Formats: sequence, C-alpha cells, structure tokens
Amino acid sequence: MKFAIQSRNDDQSNELMERAKTYLTDFGLTFDEESPDIVLSIGGDGTLLHAFHRYADQLSSVAFVGIHTGHLGFYADWKPDEIEKLVISIAKHEYNVIEYPLLEATIHYCGEEESSTYLALNESTIKSPDVTLVMDVELNGSHFERFRGDGLCMSTPSGSTAYNKALGGAVIHPALEAIQLTEMASINNRVFRTVGSSLVLPAHHACVLKPVKAADFMVTIDQLHLLHKDVKSIEYRVAKEKVRFARFRPFPFWKRVHDSFIDGFEA
Repeated sequence: MKFAIQSRNDDQSNELMERAKTYLTDFGLTFDEESPDIVLSIGGDGTLLHAFHRYADQLSSVAFVGIHTGHLGFYADWKPDEIEKLVISIAKHEYNVIEYPLLEATIHYCGEEESSTYLALNESTIKSPDVTLVMDVELNGSHFERFRGDGLCMSTPSGSTAYNKALGGAVIHPALEAIQLTEMASINNRVFRTVGSSLVLPAHHACVLKPVKAADFMVTIDQLHLLHKDVKSIEYRVAKEKVRFARFRPFPFWKRVHDSFIDGFEA
C-alpha cells in the first residue's frame, strides 16, 4: 500500500507527520506523494481540504483520513496520541471506505466555448467584487428568481455545517446526494423579492446562475479564491465523483454535529 501525508506545517503537525511516515514505512508501506492509496491529513479540516484538492484527480482510488492537532473537526477525527493505533490499523487494512457527495461547479464565459470546471468538498460561493450581486437563478432550465444581495453559497451535505450553517442554511446528512443554495444578505422590499430560504436540490437537478449586470465575480471553491472575468453563467450540480474516507471506527455525523455545536454549551 502507498501513502502520502498532508501537514498543516506547524511544529506539532510536522512532528506527527515524521512519526507516521517512520511507523508506516517500518510496516512495509511505501511513501508515495504522486499516487497514494491513502492520504493522512494532519492538522484540521482546512488541511484536509488542501489534501482533497491536491488529489482531486485521483478520487476514485485514494481515501482520506484526518488527524486533528487542534479542535475536533468534521473530517479530522483522530487525536495525536492515537497515531500508533491508527498506523497499525492502516497497516492491517482494518478500515472501511465511505463516500460523500461533492459539488461540481462549471463556469462558462462570454464569447467562448471553453469553460472551467471545479469540484468542491464543502462549498462554492459567488460575490460581486464592487457592487451588489444581481443574478438570475435558474432551476432545471426554468427561471426561479432574480437575486440581489451580497452573494450566494452552494454547499455539499458534508459542507452544510461550515459557511452554509453560518448563513442560516440547513444541516444535511452526507448520505443524501444533494446540494444546497443559501443566500447572503438578500435584498427584500416592495420592489425586489427572493425566496428567502435555502433550497435543497437533489442529484438530478441543476442550478444555473446568470449575471444580470456585471460579468466579473469572485468565486470560491472551498478555500480557493478566484476572480473570473466575462462570466456568462455558473452551473452547479451534484458531481459524478465522490470523496472517499477511510473509516476505522464509528464516526456518526449527528454526534459530530452535537460535539461541534452543542456539547460544552449545555447548562
């Protein structure tokens, strides 16, 4: 088996990375950063997002596992003092692989046949650099609304606990193949109206955003911030690809939600 390691690059994460590399090679595994079978992410959820995008072209063959060197994350569930236990489990192939849905974002440009396609593990957002964002929202080819506001966020189920939740969106279990469109400070008055609620779209639905005025937008794909010029449309749908996680023990989604947002705040 071949493995790679993504570190947050702080002292603790780098020390754990070296220990894990030594342990795994001692067990006969091969360190291979080009085409690994399993990728250890040591840091936090942001570190795992970097690992995901680093190996986004190998999702059908690579599995991810996270070790957190900060707060417990939604993707990083192993603790630093469990590194030896994790290494032994990897060496013995004592794990199952689970799959989560991803978001596909395709950006089409004015006057060009070419487009840019990205995969997101958490979400994609779109904002206008200087003015209010004005976008026509189409669902399955039919006009739904004209949005005016700060921006829009399209998230995956596993990413629904991130920026989407901060915007007031729903938390969705990642067993559901869906994407969620959530507004950022929409303008609603006697003239302009939006639905005002998050929209959850199933895998066979597509959402297309079409600019009304400006054609230059700031688009994020997880932690990546990109300025796209002369945008004709942005199409979102559930991706055909999935992200694969190596699971060595139960890691219930709702328990993660409880531990992250409720535990420690109860009276």
